[in-house]
Amino acid sequence: MLTIGSHLSSAKGYEAMGKEALKIGANTFQFFTRNPRGGRAKEIRPEDVQSFLNLSKEHGFPCILAHAPYTMNACGADEKVRTFAIETMADDLRRMEYTPGNYYNFHPGSHVQQGTEKGIALIADVLNRNLRPDQTTTVLLETMSGKGSEVGRNFRELREILDRVELSDKMGVCMDTCHVFDGGYDIVNCLDEVLTEFDQVIGLKRLKAIHLNDSMNELGSHKDRHARIGEGHIGKEALIRVINHPALRELPFYLETPNDLEGYAGEIELLREAYR
Repeated sequence: MLTIGSHLSSAKGYEAMGKEALKIGANTFQFFTRNPRGGRAKEIRPEDVQSFLNLSKEHGFPCILAHAPYTMNACGADEKVRTFAIETMADDLRRMEYTPGNYYNFHPGSHVQQGTEKGIALIADVLNRNLRPDQTTTVLLETMSGKGSEVGRNFRELREILDRVELSDKMGVCMDTCHVFDGGYDIVNCLDEVLTEFDQVIGLKRLKAIHLNDSMNELGSHKDRHARIGEGHIGKEALIRVINHPALRELPFYLETPNDLEGYAGEIELLREAYR
């Protein structure tokens, strides 16, 4: 069965997200742990979490994906920015244990003229400060498009972060189709080759989730502009090949396309019909 969902608002809590997911034909979803621009997270209500866990068990949600705020820059040059990253990740991972066994995804960050090597070291430091042997959450590094001074613009940079993390069994990768395409990986014409490279550099066992997005820009543009399925330079057929690829088809897919709920429902229906 295809495991697919979209990004949903967490404003009304876990149970509301679960019910919203079901309404659009999803069996998973992604949400921000707090305002994507930063700030305090809403207090978790244990009764809301329990209602969601009951709903999830009833309808067979295999996993959900929490997304850290965009302002969480683990390799920022400003000490206050890094302190925010350390404290936010610590709080997010604590909160994730209310819904055990799920995924927490974050953008590795931008090194801000410190250099990629320094950025990689700082990101690994934040992870080493926060990961705990008893946590049930798997933390995912997201593949990035390479705009500005982003770290994670290629598989090698992600591997170098992973190599420096002490509790590496708590780590994985989320591949964003728009990001890797914008970053120069031709998943339209050379999907097998891209996945072979990923396997050789990182290992496919580390790949835990896919952000399924089309791209408004051409291959290698380093722009990071998402498009609806079939309305960008990747195209519908290439994204259908992604969900059906033997190495990927059992993974959870999360739509981050510029859509409302009706649009997400249409894309989920399209992809379910194309899943073989």
